[in-house]
Amino acid sequence: MDRRRAVAAIAGALFAPVGAARAQSAVADFYHGKQITLIVGYGPGGGYDITARLVARYLGKYIPGNPDVVVQNMPGAGSMRAANYTYVNAPKDGTTFTLIARDMPLLGLLGADPNVQFDVHKFSWLGSSSSYANDAYILVLGPKAPVTSIVEARRPDTPPLVLGGTGQGGTDADVPKILRDTIGIRIKQVLGYTSTPSIVLAVERGEVDGRTFDYSYVATSRPQWLKPDGGFHVLVQFARRTRHPDLPNVPTARELALDAKAWELIVFAETPLLTMARPYVAPPDVPADRLAALRTAFAAAHRDPHFLAEGQKLGVDISPVSAKDIGHALDDMAHASPEVFAYMKQLMAGAKAG
Repeated sequence: MDRRRAVAAIAGALFAPVGAARAQSAVADFYHGKQITLIVGYGPGGGYDITARLVARYLGKYIPGNPDVVVQNMPGAGSMRAANYTYVNAPKDGTTFTLIARDMPLLGLLGADPNVQFDVHKFSWLGSSSSYANDAYILVLGPKAPVTSIVEARRPDTPPLVLGGTGQGGTDADVPKILRDTIGIRIKQVLGYTSTPSIVLAVERGEVDGRTFDYSYVATSRPQWLKPDGGFHVLVQFARRTRHPDLPNVPTARELALDAKAWELIVFAETPLLTMARPYVAPPDVPADRLAALRTAFAAAHRDPHFLAEGQKLGVDISPVSAKDIGHALDDMAHASPEVFAYMKQLMAGAKAG
């Protein structure tokens, strides 16, 4: 009996590489000469688009068969349009995947928005390009805003800050509301912009007072905003456990929390940014061997020295998160306290006025 087991073990060890090679060959045969579509849930020029195009330039190198990867912009409803398309209509053969908003998974978990057509647990997750380790989500006000500091913004007689955003469910729509309720600022939102560059122009023209931005995007695309005499003001930094080294005088949302419940809510709401700041999903039921190849390629591309160097040049935070770790984060969010979950559900449903 022991001899049979030994022979079986040896045979398994000998033939396992052959099986793996055949699987690799099958994936390579499928992808050879094909084109993969990387959908971005926002318009051209913003942080999501820049990151997606960076990934597209390197990913094909690491996928067996070396397919071309082409970016397609599909803006709408803070990337919900793209998320729904990916889940319902996109090909399930491994030739399409999508960069969605970091708040989309939470929106799906809450089940508060009737427009959501996806189940976050059934998406085929690839991973995230960023854990926000070197970034921050900052509230920036333009020169024409009625206040210049967080102290002024918290005064009850201060006019509400008019903030631009893309759409319900987007980070730039939800975080300002969370800041309103947890640190005590007054806001009025103007949603519906298709991309970050369009909001940048709106802030510079004074059409809106400001907006929440990735610090990395501002530092790269509008560094003059961060100069002391630039006329722009950073009021608070979100998704930071401690102050960003480049923003030592700007308080974190956690520091400004009105009470313990507000602090708990901030910590929960920061989870999508700190675990899936740039999340990529493929449709459900992608063949297992192709999904494994895509995940392996995704991880390899994010280790590529040239990829990392180009990301640094573009000001893109590269601190990847695996599909497995995103799954753990989703499970953690699903087990939040009833009070926090109820608040977020009400917020995402749009039940509270901006």
